[in-house]
Amino acid sequence: MTNGHLDIIERAASLFGELVVAIAVNPEKKALFEVPERLEFLRKACGHLDNVQVDYFSGLTVDYAKVQNARIIIKGLRAISDFELEFQQALMNKRLNNEIETLFIMTSPEHLFLSSSLIKDVVGWGASPDGLVPKVVEEQLLKKLRNRAGG
Repeated sequence: MTNGHLDIIERAASLFGELVVAIAVNPEKKALFEVPERLEFLRKACGHLDNVQVDYFSGLTVDYAKVQNARIIIKGLRAISDFELEFQQALMNKRLNNEIETLFIMTSPEHLFLSSSLIKDVVGWGASPDGLVPKVVEEQLLKKLRNRAGG
């Protein structure tokens, strides 16, 4: 979880009465943290947002949205490169369930360059994650990457 993610969550929470932030479990991606850890990070980072629930799912996003009785999927965008994939996914989701809309929210300019892989890379080389990730993530990120590096 980056500060870019938190930016999108906070802004979406201000637009809707209820927001479910869900981690999509993708077995093809090797995440640095396990799902329970990521859920805990999200819960703590979003603790100040009374209308936000945190959850996880595997499978199709539209199927999860339907189970949640959600009509809108919110996707954060950083750059044109994000848009291409997200647009393709939104069109497929629309085809799979015509009742669900996708809403794109651009991240704030100060977070445009952030990605979890970039943060892991620079922190792995000794840079500080201060200001890049929520404080709740910072300590665990440093601990995990130091353990990997053997330091």
